[in-house]
Amino acid sequence: EDHKMFESAALEFAKKTIYPVCKDIEKYDKALSLDLFKQMGKLGFLGVDIPEEYGGLGLDKTTACIVCDLLSYGGSASLMVGLGAHTGIATLPIVWYGNQEQKRKYLPKMALGEWIGCYALTEPSAGSDALAGEMKAHLNDEGKHYILNGQKIYITNGAWAKVCVTFANIDGKYTGFIIDKDCEGWTVGEEEKKMGIKGSSTTTLYFENCKVPVENMLGEIGQGAAIAFNVLYTGRYKLA
Repeated sequence: EDHKMFESAALEFAKKTIYPVCKDIEKYDKALSLDLFKQMGKLGFLGVDIPEEYGGLGLDKTTACIVCDLLSYGGSASLMVGLGAHTGIATLPIVWYGNQEQKRKYLPKMALGEWIGCYALTEPSAGSDALAGEMKAHLNDEGKHYILNGQKIYITNGAWAKVCVTFANIDGKYTGFIIDKDCEGWTVGEEEKKMGIKGSSTTTLYFENCKVPVENMLGEIGQGAAIAFNVLYTGRYKLA
């Protein structure tokens, strides 16, 4: 019954709200897309995988797939790509590997669509072989920030995100980080000119002496590979 309820609600939103503006979305209308994210957040579509105690619904992955499937009837591949990245690869790392403070800070805002998330793994020299990434991180002299240097490419939601899950090497140990938009040294590149999904945001992200508070490390030092790939498994079927 719950699955059928979400099926009905997502299909209604797709037909009545997304479909009438799907052509406008494809013209790259950032304000429109972000407004739709907030509407989807209010209806619970962004919080299916997020536990109730952090503002989500805490439901199963079948429900998550039903929501993705039925919202696509709105006719906007661009919006669905952004949705898939936000609810899958950007949110799940924090759900699965974040500590209590990180979950309390980020998940309620992400569930409501107030903060859009992105996942930054691919580098110019590291595509399918993601662990060959060259981005580096080191602890500063004060011991309060990790300093990140490198770049990530083809990042979905890159120009819209206020939260970025990314990965860097600390003395050769691949490690995850949560980066806030106000972290000094995070710069967003130009939007990519794409052959399709033109209404979604896809950019390069530059990290130049980016100061990330030590409390924003995701998981433990050296756990980055496990985080990256376990999240990608679920992100791929959501996107599909």
